[in-house]
Amino acid sequence: MTIGRTQSVALLGVDAVLVEVEADIASGLPRFTVVGLPDRSLTESADRVRSAIVNSGVPMPSQRVTVNLSPASLPKAGAGFDLAIAIAALSAAGVIAQNAAHGVVHVGELALDGRLRPTAGVLPGVLGAKKAGVTRVVVPAANAREAGLVTGVQVFAAASLRDVLIAHGARLAPVPVTPLLLPSEGVTERVVTDLSDVVGQPDAVEALVAVAAGGHHLSMTGPPGSGKTMLASRLPGILPPLSMNAALEATSIQSLATGHGASSLINEAPFITPHHTASAVSLIGGGTGIPRPGAIARAHHGVLFLDEAPEFSQHALDCLRQPLESGDVVIHRAAYTARFPARFMLVLAANPCPCGGQSVELSAGAARSSDKCTCTPAAVKRYHARVSGPLADRIDIHIRVSRVSAARLRLGNDQPMTTAIARAKVLEARRIAAERFGALGYASNSEVPGRTLRGAPWRLPTSITGLIDRGLDSGVLTMRGFDRTLRLAWTLADLDGATIPSRDHIAKSHLLRTGM
Repeated sequence: MTIGRTQSVALLGVDAVLVEVEADIASGLPRFTVVGLPDRSLTESADRVRSAIVNSGVPMPSQRVTVNLSPASLPKAGAGFDLAIAIAALSAAGVIAQNAAHGVVHVGELALDGRLRPTAGVLPGVLGAKKAGVTRVVVPAANAREAGLVTGVQVFAAASLRDVLIAHGARLAPVPVTPLLLPSEGVTERVVTDLSDVVGQPDAVEALVAVAAGGHHLSMTGPPGSGKTMLASRLPGILPPLSMNAALEATSIQSLATGHGASSLINEAPFITPHHTASAVSLIGGGTGIPRPGAIARAHHGVLFLDEAPEFSQHALDCLRQPLESGDVVIHRAAYTARFPARFMLVLAANPCPCGGQSVELSAGAARSSDKCTCTPAAVKRYHARVSGPLADRIDIHIRVSRVSAARLRLGNDQPMTTAIARAKVLEARRIAAERFGALGYASNSEVPGRTLRGAPWRLPTSITGLIDRGLDSGVLTMRGFDRTLRLAWTLADLDGATIPSRDHIAKSHLLRTGM
């Protein structure tokens, strides 16, 4: 009895598990069976693999072929196992040496003519294979750049099944084929935006810089046209570029989300802005078959902007609460769980009332009804109640954005805060925070646990924290709110170049926290 063996990977979220693919050819009626808890798309691979083998001009015995995917208790899904199944079957048939494909991970979907199609999840799959000690990986030619992002692994990018067999020592003549490439994304011109475009909102711009410097969450309330969306869209431009590890994580999620792989490494912070009709599943991720990352995971290391936040369903908004605390999304299924990293900055924008007719006066600190507003107090209350108290408690900064007068608009900005200036301030503040907390594994102030800031050597004296101490005792601040106010104070101190937060920093962070 000859058993052909090779390896592939199964993805549970962005985590990859090594799968051994075994094939046995035995006497009996011609039949191709795949066992080992495959899903429907993987069960159908039997027909794709047999057609691909035959159309590649490779001899395949007309016998019973049984393919096992081990561990059998682990659910497997998707067409990315096609190549490994074909290699294992042809190894059992003697087309290649029995040990030729041992220790090699094969990832790729087969077309009926034997060519390899672009496959989703190649980057997280290769990363998982490397962690498992694999040094050789075979991927489709279209995913070569994606797989090449992982160092320390020898990647062979093949255009067809026949090319892979020749690389494994099969005595076959090369047949040139046209590789199947990633779908063309078209040429899109990047719209150049700058923070200096924002006119008449100095307090909001200052809050935006603090958000970027500390990785905090932001909520903006203001009438239509006051600049909330403009402010949010400028936030990615002042964020620091992604580190290599962060870029690999963001690109891995993108590879899974597109369904065919990623075309290039993501170096800048993602900016994801779903429509207010988005469902909870589209935000969190999931779906049938392989769980796909939702908007939350795609915003990992970037910004999730929810414009018209109260127009989202309350269920969808409340799904944000757990990821905001844990920094990841875990999708539970009956047989397994899939994990997606989701450490993002949440930015919410809302009108003062459902019709948008109310205006917000920053100087007065409260909403003022205008002749245009037709909303009853009960309607306004229901509108804002969609952003629940527990979710609002996880937002670090709450600001009100007022309308800009015509005179102020004509005058423009005397000393505008440009994107370049703001980004330099953010980079310096993040450098200070990394020097302080980097040894503990935290890159920004928003990641530091409250117990760390409340313990030695970072504990601040009561002469500095008196304001938020009283806020906690009086119920103005929750325990979570206390810690978040403390983190924001450290960010404000970093922006000012101070060694530790002062009473002024605590007071300002408390003001930004409460929105008063």
